[in-house]
Amino acid sequence: MLSFFRPTIRKSDIFNGFTDWHCHILPGVDDGIASIHDALAVLHTYEQLGVHEVWLTPHIMEDYPNTPADLRRRYDELCTEWKGKVRLQLAAEHMLDGIFPHRLEKGDVLPIGHARQHLLVETSYFNPPVGFLSILKDIKAAGYHPLLSHPERYVYMDEEDYDELHDMGVLFQLNLPSLTGMYGENAQKKAQMLMKKDMYHATGTDLHRLKALEILLAKRAPRYPLPEGI
Repeated sequence: MLSFFRPTIRKSDIFNGFTDWHCHILPGVDDGIASIHDALAVLHTYEQLGVHEVWLTPHIMEDYPNTPADLRRRYDELCTEWKGKVRLQLAAEHMLDGIFPHRLEKGDVLPIGHARQHLLVETSYFNPPVGFLSILKDIKAAGYHPLLSHPERYVYMDEEDYDELHDMGVLFQLNLPSLTGMYGENAQKKAQMLMKKDMYHATGTDLHRLKALEILLAKRAPRYPLPEGI
């Protein structure tokens, strides 16, 4: 009954001072925002909501083999156009696929966090990569703390898997839409479970479209306090 009276995310204070640790707003580089016009529209909405900082985390993966140098050029273009108060930072979401070990060995990655000590990583939603735990150990051996994107969305993971990863020192990044049910009931329940176990370390929108932001803002605000960040 109490959930009925929760305000929408737009009318809540969730985004006041918020840092978005995972989004695909950097335009024209992956399956996210396509144009600078739409990227600026998102950022203007963020500014109105009180968002403090945004980490732009485009994909680096076999389907989108972006290089840090190319992404930095696109980032500089967006920063030139953006005149608002929301601070923009550049990192990447690294798929643990066939090209990742080579990139890690070369240092051809874009770490996240102001100390640049964390690496935002993801896997397929349906299957872990071959040697998953070994890859995570290699990331740590390279001097980074793995930050796993949206663990609640991986259908192959259960509570024991999360506990094992947590015990290894892997950090978890929550997708805010998961708590609202935007990815379905299973992801929502797993997100709630991980929130109750205090396993999340950062929150992101994983925003790919301006329309998706409007849908998110119309959802009821979650009853759980969100993790502030790494």
